[in-house]
Amino acid sequence: MSDTTTAGSLQEEVREYYRAKAAEAETSGACCSPDPQTFGPAAYDEIGPGTAPDAALLASLGCGNPSAVAELREGETVLDLGSGGGLDVILSARRVGPDGRVFGLDFLEEMLALAARNVADAEIDNVVLLKGTIESIPLPADTVDVIISNCVINLSLNKPAVFAEMARVLAPGGRLGISDVVAEDRLSPEERAERGGHSQCIAGALSVSEYKELLDAVGLKDAEVVFTQEAADGLHAAIIRAHKPVDSTADAQECEPGGTCC
Repeated sequence: MSDTTTAGSLQEEVREYYRAKAAEAETSGACCSPDPQTFGPAAYDEIGPGTAPDAALLASLGCGNPSAVAELREGETVLDLGSGGGLDVILSARRVGPDGRVFGLDFLEEMLALAARNVADAEIDNVVLLKGTIESIPLPADTVDVIISNCVINLSLNKPAVFAEMARVLAPGGRLGISDVVAEDRLSPEERAERGGHSQCIAGALSVSEYKELLDAVGLKDAEVVFTQEAADGLHAAIIRAHKPVDSTADAQECEPGGTCC
C-alpha cells in the first residue's frame, strides 16, 4: 500500500469516527483515553450550572480545557482548531466577552451543525463557525490573538502545515494555549501506534521534542509542554503554550497559506 493510500485511509477513518461521535453526542465519552473519568467532560470539572449547554459538555472529545489554559482576556479574537461540538468556543466566547470574537473551525458538517445548535442554546452571538481543515485555515494572516485546540493536532497527517498555519494567522504577540496528547521522547512512532489508534488520539501524537521543534521552525517562541495526566504508557494529556514574537519577521520562515514552510 502506498503512502498516499495509507494517508487517504487514515483521513477517512478519522472522518467516520467523528461523524459517529457527532451522531452520538448526547452520550459520547472521551476520544483520547479509555478512561472517561478524567478526559472529555471530566476535564471541565470547574464548569458551573448554565455556563454551557449540557449537550455541548457531553459532546466534548478532548483531553483538557484549552480555554482556561490560554488565559483568555476580554476583547480578544480566538481561533479554536477542531471545534467539534462547540464547548470550547462557548467557554471562550464567555471569557472574551461581547467585544471579543471566537472562530470555531471544523472539517465535518455534522460537527458544525452540532456546534451551531449548542451555540444557539447558549445564546451567544460572538461566535463564527467555519468549515475547513487545520492544515489550511480560512482566515487572513495576523488576525488572531489566541489559538486554542483540544486533542486535535495529533489527528493531522501533515503537522508541519498545521504549525505553519498557526504561525501565519496569529497576530504578532499572539499565543497558543493547546491541550493535546503528547508522547515521551523515549517512544518511537511505532511504539506510539502500539498503544492506541490514530482516531483515538494516540498513534498520531507528537513527542515533546517534536512539538517544540515544529513550533520553533515556524518562529513560535518560549514553547513549553507540560504533562497533566497519563493517557497510555508513555503518552500524556499535556498543555502546550508558545507565542509569536511582536517582531516576528526575522524569526519566522516564510510560509504559504495552507502549505509548509519554505
